[in-house]
Amino acid sequence: MEKSQYDLCLEVLKRLNAAGVLNQLILIGSWCLPFYKEYFTDDAHLPALKTRDIDFLIASPSKIRGKTDIPELLKDLGFIVGFKGSKGYIRLEHPLLIVEFLVPEKGKGTDEPIKIPQLSINAQSLRFLNFITEDTIEIESDGLNLKLPHPIRFALHKIIVSQRRSKPDKAVKDKDI
Repeated sequence: MEKSQYDLCLEVLKRLNAAGVLNQLILIGSWCLPFYKEYFTDDAHLPALKTRDIDFLIASPSKIRGKTDIPELLKDLGFIVGFKGSKGYIRLEHPLLIVEFLVPEKGKGTDEPIKIPQLSINAQSLRFLNFITEDTIEIESDGLNLKLPHPIRFALHKIIVSQRRSKPDKAVKDKDI
């Protein structure tokens, strides 16, 4: 992992925090790994980061108060709005990082983006994300309070998701984390 990639990640987190949004987000995916080191008191071996996607889970979009234009908040860092999938889920793209927003899929689900006007974004809904919202931990790192899935739920979620991946390389990556 390049130091500049980690520094950019920290700057994104700091801006979300200053805007009063970070406390409404759960950092998920492989970017949890560098921050889990704060949770474990021993020198636990954690695998190296292997992705440039920073995934944020919004457990309850309806509880977000106020308005923050996240694309505008990160624009001067070089992030541009991109779209993913046939329905156009917003993602913020930078040569070093991609910021994506997810919500737990409910009911029979939808392939339409979930609009989150309070943050000027839309998010992708995915199955099994509610599993990692049920037991989160807070970690203090670099002056920030980050909300992460409990490590056990993180690991179990990766196992569940790896079984459902259509691309074998992504399934292997999930198991390696």
